[in-house]
Amino acid sequence: MIEVPVIECVAGRGIRDDRYFDFKNDYKGQITFFSLEIFEELCGAFELHDCAPAAARRNVITRGVDLNELIGREFEVQGVSFCGTQECAPCYWMNGAFAPGAKEFLKGRGGLRAKILSDGRLRSNSPVIPSEVERSRGTISR
Repeated sequence: MIEVPVIECVAGRGIRDDRYFDFKNDYKGQITFFSLEIFEELCGAFELHDCAPAAARRNVITRGVDLNELIGREFEVQGVSFCGTQECAPCYWMNGAFAPGAKEFLKGRGGLRAKILSDGRLRSNSPVIPSEVERSRGTISR
């Protein structure tokens, strides 16, 4: 993984230049999100000091958002719409990327897989906001 200041999201297809771009029709993981707070907890629990969030191999790192609450819901980041599809479950690879036991530590909080619903670009340091439908329900908390 490499960190970049901007990614281009293409509705129904994924992130341009990503290995999963046009991967499968109706692919549930066109983009993935991971919580910076969970990353920090992981680093504290395993006493990791020289580790970057990119090691989680997720496309977007968030702050202040409960990603599990977005499963099955539409949300927006910088004008780009997404639908959370499922947890991005951790795999055995996390034990090598971080430390033995990381996979177990991340169960239930490994991030979010989502479909991209509209085209647009995401830039670093942008807020996640609920879609119009979710705002009218008042169900997203930060």
